[in-house]
Amino acid sequence: MAKSATLAVKDGKIRSSINALLADLLSKQVVEAVLVPLAHPAGNNVVQSLVTNPDYLEQADVFAPVMPVNAGRIIQAMTRLTPANKKTAVVMRPCELRALVELVKLRQAQLDNLYLIGIDCPGAYSVSDYPKYAAEKTSDDFVKAAWNGKDDPMLRAGCQVCEYPVPLMTDLTIGSVGQDLKKQLLLLASTEKGEELLEGLGLTAEEDSQAAAQRHTAVDQLLNKIKETREKFFEQTREEIGGADKLATVFGPCIKCQNCRVACPVCYCRECFFVSPTFELEAEKYLGAAEKRGAMRMPTDTLLFHLTRMTHMAASCIGCGACEEACPNAIPLLKIFQLTGTNVQKLFDYIPGRSLEDELPPTAFKEDELEWIGEK
Repeated sequence: MAKSATLAVKDGKIRSSINALLADLLSKQVVEAVLVPLAHPAGNNVVQSLVTNPDYLEQADVFAPVMPVNAGRIIQAMTRLTPANKKTAVVMRPCELRALVELVKLRQAQLDNLYLIGIDCPGAYSVSDYPKYAAEKTSDDFVKAAWNGKDDPMLRAGCQVCEYPVPLMTDLTIGSVGQDLKKQLLLLASTEKGEELLEGLGLTAEEDSQAAAQRHTAVDQLLNKIKETREKFFEQTREEIGGADKLATVFGPCIKCQNCRVACPVCYCRECFFVSPTFELEAEKYLGAAEKRGAMRMPTDTLLFHLTRMTHMAASCIGCGACEEACPNAIPLLKIFQLTGTNVQKLFDYIPGRSLEDELPPTAFKEDELEWIGEK
């Protein structure tokens, strides 16, 4: 049973209250480092930063509605070769946590000495739209308004249809759903590591608290609303991209820059097939193919690139929308990959990032799966 404690929101200031909590983790030597987004001095972005001096945590802004990079990829870069050698707290959104879990199962990241701190995520704006918001409002304004039941059409597409806005797997959750944000946040410890954090902070944890019950009820209501939104979203997507002709049209603007591949947190291959010698051809081969066809699109194989990538990582797609954010030509990649990924995941009854115990569909064999194939 998860244990919880409450974090008082002093003077109604959510950001400063969380920052004081994170600073206490360092100053009380509960952990030795904290990975957290810090506000950029220009005020137009946040930057994932590894902090060891608690003074820098005054700049932390975990609810800033922008996600320039999925932090799962940051942890991958930190721990792929060796695990963390110091106790490190990492503050992440639910989609970032899910990406990290998938990367661990793919042996691309390690969790040793990491303390996973998740937040109830109200979403984010694109990197280009965030400066406009930040110039007028604060992250406190954003999170307080986010849970009032109203839709925000300015949010990134992935955030508007996010199926899991609350963490699925974490050591400690900073809960804002269902809380009186003028007074408190909920700290929910789901593991021994989470309880260790609460104990190190000197907070008394309890089971079945009223605040935890309120959050549970509010989360159920939130997920039911999101389910309806996603169904409409997928229905519209099927109409837009159904059939080979429509799909080819959608991918028409692709210039094969491969930004989507680089930004995707679960596109994990150390050597990508599409940047291998297979696609390094002599000029005569390009010209020969063009002569046979009369004309040949350059760069080549743009549709093959997307279909291959889709096939490769559909089971682990966590719908963060990093691919769409990275596309210079505004191809609606989130729609396509979310629809495909969701269908594949339902086929194998698999939820990416839910648990380390869930086996990846491509690596597990079950005798009773896909029995319907071939039936008349």
